[in-house]
Amino acid sequence: MRSVKLYRYALPMDSGVILRSQRLVTREGWVVELRDGDKVAFGEIAPLPEFSHETAEQAGEQAQQLLEAWATNENAPFDLSDAYPSVAFGLSMAELELAGGLPAEGNYLVAPLCSGDPDDLVEQLNQMPGEKVAKIKVGMYEAVRDGIVANMFIEAIPDVKLRLDANRQWTPIKAQQFAKYVKPEHRAGIAFLEEPCMNPADSLAFAKETGISIAWDETVRDEGFEVKAEDGVVAIVIKPTLVGSVARCISLVEQAHAVGLTAIISSSMESSLGLNQLARLSQWQTPAVIPGLDTMQLFKAQLEQAWPDCDLPVTPLSELEVVWQK
Repeated sequence: MRSVKLYRYALPMDSGVILRSQRLVTREGWVVELRDGDKVAFGEIAPLPEFSHETAEQAGEQAQQLLEAWATNENAPFDLSDAYPSVAFGLSMAELELAGGLPAEGNYLVAPLCSGDPDDLVEQLNQMPGEKVAKIKVGMYEAVRDGIVANMFIEAIPDVKLRLDANRQWTPIKAQQFAKYVKPEHRAGIAFLEEPCMNPADSLAFAKETGISIAWDETVRDEGFEVKAEDGVVAIVIKPTLVGSVARCISLVEQAHAVGLTAIISSSMESSLGLNQLARLSQWQTPAVIPGLDTMQLFKAQLEQAWPDCDLPVTPLSELEVVWQK
């Protein structure tokens, strides 16, 4: 016998979290609970403001409709053909977990976010097994400043591999200004730069001219995107909440591997519940790659399942409002 519950959550965020043009004070979303006999599973639906096209309200309304159909048909899977990406991911993840298809082991290694003095990161990076990977957000300040900072980190930690993320914030000229301040001998310390320019063609030209490798992130979600080998492109970043169903994410991983690209599972600031599931998905599909899941530090509370070594308070589902059930 199938039954469902739909919870709504609102978790406080660190005051310094800024998404493009707005400060994110509270992270809002939904948790789906699926039951089938004695089996139970969860999924998180959390559109990301400024990035998702759907709002939390729209996602919640659509989720309720799909849950109604699932609960009343004992044999049918979710029909996610027209679902919003966040809804498709949350429901497909819950369905996968309910069927026992999501392995229990997770990849909890993170690429720490660099800010401030590089000396603060040396100890943390030295404890990382294998390759030392760290991340820097660029594009929020002057491109010249970003280039100086990246150069400083590579100089201070010679064996680091930096993942830089520009979120399409630079014009071609600004991207070149950035590159100018990263010494040629240090550019190999940049694992990749995500989406330096608004136009993918400009990003490809940047990679060719500077020798700095790039990765696709927003481009992965553009209509008509095809995974293919291109000069200067070394990786694709897959953010399931923004991409869609688990099946779609796995397909992208397989396509990337087929053409020699690295696929990286990355967070869209899901709660600790969703983040744990992303860690399990990453270990299952991209076991040799450090995922982009270092976002728990941006929260002031966790949800239901604690993230390893995180001492933030955990809000159980029992304390949330059940907005709909069947």
